[in-house]
Amino acid sequence: MLIKNHWLTSAKHIPSPNCDQRAQENDLSLIVIHCISLPEGQFSTPYITQLFTNQLDQKKHPSFAKICHLEVSSHILINRTGSINQYVAFNQRAWHAGVSEYQGRKKCNDFSIGIELEGTVNSPFTEIQYQQLATLIQCLIQTYPSLSSEHITGHSDIAPERKQDPGSCFKWDKIHQLINQA
Repeated sequence: MLIKNHWLTSAKHIPSPNCDQRAQENDLSLIVIHCISLPEGQFSTPYITQLFTNQLDQKKHPSFAKICHLEVSSHILINRTGSINQYVAFNQRAWHAGVSEYQGRKKCNDFSIGIELEGTVNSPFTEIQYQQLATLIQCLIQTYPSLSSEHITGHSDIAPERKQDPGSCFKWDKIHQLINQA
């Protein structure tokens, strides 16, 4: 993997309007792991991209009425087959964390990179997702020296009152082992 001009060259680039400039462009010190599926538990649909690009049609599924108006995004989505979409350049602030706090520091969107895994909090992730995630994290750390493997967390850890992702099926030991194999 290679990052050029803050975009992953091997990813499909689908720019989201749901982003803005970071207060400090080089303030990258956290990687946040999320999971998402739309509708919940359904994979390989176009709806995650539609959500992140403000094109989700509430008529397509009853659950979409609650979320179609949200302006949210993530930097990266790794789907079940390992393909990667990038919605926001890494030097920009994606709107993925919401009200959040990490080690006493609030507003995690300001200093983090958000990575979504296609999945649910109650289902295992695929082997290729772990491989792609580890390779991506290694690439991010090499490109942005302010990032480190010690500062990777789940959405549930920075917003515990609101979020559960990536969930109990996410194998933290496995991802740290893969990251450190380089």
